[in-house]
Amino acid sequence: MMYYIIIPAHNEEAFIAKTLNSILHQTKKPKQVIIVNDNSTDTTEVIIDQYVKKHSIFKKINTTSSTKHMPGSKVVNAFNKGLAATDNDYDFIVKLDADIILPENYFEKIISIFKSDEKIGIAGGFAYEEDKDGKWKLNHPMNKDHVRGAFKAYRKSCFIQINGLRSAMGWDTVDELLAQYHNFTIFTDNNLRVKHLRPTGNAYNKQAKLLQGQAMYRMRYGFTISCIASLKMALKQKKAAVFFDNLTGYTNAKKEKLPFLVTPKEGNFIRDLRWKNIKRKLF
Repeated sequence: MMYYIIIPAHNEEAFIAKTLNSILHQTKKPKQVIIVNDNSTDTTEVIIDQYVKKHSIFKKINTTSSTKHMPGSKVVNAFNKGLAATDNDYDFIVKLDADIILPENYFEKIISIFKSDEKIGIAGGFAYEEDKDGKWKLNHPMNKDHVRGAFKAYRKSCFIQINGLRSAMGWDTVDELLAQYHNFTIFTDNNLRVKHLRPTGNAYNKQAKLLQGQAMYRMRYGFTISCIASLKMALKQKKAAVFFDNLTGYTNAKKEKLPFLVTPKEGNFIRDLRWKNIKRKLF
């Protein structure tokens, strides 16, 4: 199976060489790796250029966006710049962050997963982050049915049917919901341990705190499911403010009548799916 990797990169001088080296060491290499240098102000581009010069597998694209590291729109817009530079000759496509170290057999396993069942639409491993003692620990250990946005592999047919990625906070949730709407499944492999070098959310702008609730509104969760999801997030992070920030973001989005990310029919499916998952976990 042939695949492309697209890497949005903004000020990743501390990590990107490790990410690119882990790609070079893959047992099953990609057709091409497109690195989108998104308005970096450090030496990220210099490092990218070194790899492009030495290895034909890498290609660089420069783009200019906001210098703020806002979750959602910035990274997806950069990804889409890279996507526009690909052809249609691939079996799956990968969105990869520039602060990731992959095990050498990562894409060999992803290929095996996709070959095992044509209904698997999105696949990936699990993120491990280094603690203060230098030990690599599983991030979000309770969430076993979700592929992190930092390393998502999409089967071509699934990617086309979900109409690519949404340029908004929540893109890496709505993609999986829409994949299921189109009868694809999400596959996670416990044995694929990915090293995430930057702790989740560390680079996000403070304005981002309201965007999670905004995303819940735009995904048509409805108020009750948004409350339940926000409470779960607040308890997991042990921060009561998360609950109130999410609901503020939700109500603000409703007042502003922000455009939805999904159709009414897709929204009905998403709410039904969320209720089924809530009941399953409760009972």
